[in-house]
Amino acid sequence: MTSRIALVTGATGYIGGLLVPKLLESGWQVRVLSRHPEALRAREWADRVEVAQGSASDPDDMKQALDGVDTAYYLLHSMDGGGDFVRRDREMAHVVAEAAHSAGVRRLVYLSGLHPTGHLSPHLGSRVEVGEILLASGVPTAVLQAGVVLGDGSASFDMLRHLTERLPAVVAPRWLRNRIQPVAIDDVLHYLVGAADLAPDVNRTFDVGGPDVLTYAEMMREYARVTGLGSPLIATVPVLTPQLASHWVGAVTPVSAGIARPLVGSLVHEAVCHEDDILEVVGPPPGGRTSYDDAIQAATAGFDPQGWRHQAYQVLGGVVGVAGIGAIAAGLVRRKS
Repeated sequence: MTSRIALVTGATGYIGGLLVPKLLESGWQVRVLSRHPEALRAREWADRVEVAQGSASDPDDMKQALDGVDTAYYLLHSMDGGGDFVRRDREMAHVVAEAAHSAGVRRLVYLSGLHPTGHLSPHLGSRVEVGEILLASGVPTAVLQAGVVLGDGSASFDMLRHLTERLPAVVAPRWLRNRIQPVAIDDVLHYLVGAADLAPDVNRTFDVGGPDVLTYAEMMREYARVTGLGSPLIATVPVLTPQLASHWVGAVTPVSAGIARPLVGSLVHEAVCHEDDILEVVGPPPGGRTSYDDAIQAATAGFDPQGWRHQAYQVLGGVVGVAGIGAIAAGLVRRKS
């Protein structure tokens, strides 16, 4: 096992940063590709991995990074809100696919998004296209398609928690009624590690989700219940486009509009599993799939979900207090005059 090398692209991201130690625990030698290796120094696993400096869009960099690699993880997405991201992602996927085939890589593993058939948002459609490119590479590929990933640091989870914590009453887009099958981060990591050992003839997509199917509104209400925030009042309206909704999210949460735009665009579609074959070919996570409630409890273990409201109440109390002192001072001045 220790002779096998796994290449992880996107190791500075949320999923990649958590996958690396899981692979190390499973006995893999891990190589990470990064344009800025200094960004990895703070990681607790930094001195246990080999770092290949370069870009996944550069054929020469990929040739060097994939030398001797058994399994390569493709965890790259354009979430910068910049223009022509579809072209950029397409070209990068072709570079990785061709380099992996030339290097004799045994397997590619790609994390994509759950989606329905038919028309898709640009970002979700781009993810699907990247998966198709990798599946056609000639290298056996596993495309894991996940919806909302529940974990502290996941962009989709951060949007959910901040909306719920900061808005006790919400007038929101109608996509809050769409069904979603969220999945705990630990379950995603289990499937990603396990996908490296799929049989050589497996070249396909796998839907990945937890045991619960909820609407986004139900996810918000359940998050509030589990964390003791009290159930928010939620009303939906048909007039907020994904573009407007992303700016709305950016205005009321720390999630930037550039990140919110692809997230909201994905939520316009229902995101539920159409099959659960991953449970048979990889096996379920230890103890079974994580429930939504348990995933929320695990994701919020490192912070106080009510912290923002406590701070808001303190600020409001301070404003009221200052206003009260000002009123008393004004009264005294009037009495003296």
